Amino acid sequence: MSDRNGLIALSLPPLPYYVTTGLSVFAPGDQHPNRRNLGIFDLLWVVQGTLHIGEENRQWEVAAGQTLLLLPDRYHYAVKPCETETAFYWIHFDFAGDWTADAAAEQAPPLRQMWTNPRTLRLPQYASPAEFAQARGLLAKLLAEAGRGRTAAYWQEQRLFLELLDLLEDRGAERDEDAPAVRLANKAEAYLRQHFQSDITNRSLAAALHFHPNYVVRCMKETFGCSPMAYLHRYRLEQAKLLLLKTEWPVARIAEQTGFASAPYFSGRFRQFAGLSPLQFRKRYST
Repeated sequence: MSDRNGLIALSLPPLPYYVTTGLSVFAPGDQHPNRRNLGIFDLLWVVQGTLHIGEENRQWEVAAGQTLLLLPDRYHYAVKPCETETAFYWIHFDFAGDWTADAAAEQAPPLRQMWTNPRTLRLPQYASPAEFAQARGLLAKLLAEAGRGRTAAYWQEQRLFLELLDLLEDRGAERDEDAPAVRLANKAEAYLRQHFQSDITNRSLAAALHFHPNYVVRCMKETFGCSPMAYLHRYRLEQAKLLLLKTEWPVARIAEQTGFASAPYFSGRFRQFAGLSPLQFRKRYST
């Protein structure tokens, strides 16, 4: 087994982008396939048996109740075949932002300045999550959604995927999370993400959180470096990018689903954000 286990640090935004999931069952003597430069992250959740797997010069025995995150630009190989029946879920996801996989990732404090100075999502490459039983239920639901093959399942799949990352995230380096301003900013962030399809104003957000609007705005700016409405606008556009790539929905429907008042307004703001019209963006990045 590897003598040290690092953290994979992903600078947000953008958010990790769920691609697909599956459940593999290996009989004794079977082994994980060897692959080089897969191009996407491969997150393994072992529920039975043990996987003997390596990445470059590191090797692991991933037993039931453990996870392993294989990186997109590395060589992955079987160290030896499975000795007993081994079952594991795998999740493929993409990430278009900056990420690191070195010792510095374990030491660097998270950056809370959202958008201009991104927050860092820290995922352990090899772990035994305390919430594995809860994760297993989410994995089963994610697999069921993937099997339905419906475009409408996108929202449910993405939500379940992000819940799994939340269970896996390493929070050991987080600071000042108990400060009142940070707690309120986190609540505001969660509300905006959950209700981004709705018509939200500073006043309605503050009413939902039971605080004065000016105080909510100040806490968001102190914690994330932007106002609630700026955060909401950027989050809607990030979701629109995912829908343009994941679905074949027309622009008008994507505008409606992401909380924009009209398709022309959405198209104009999207062009300012991405440098391309929605249809140009879809054509360039979905082929």
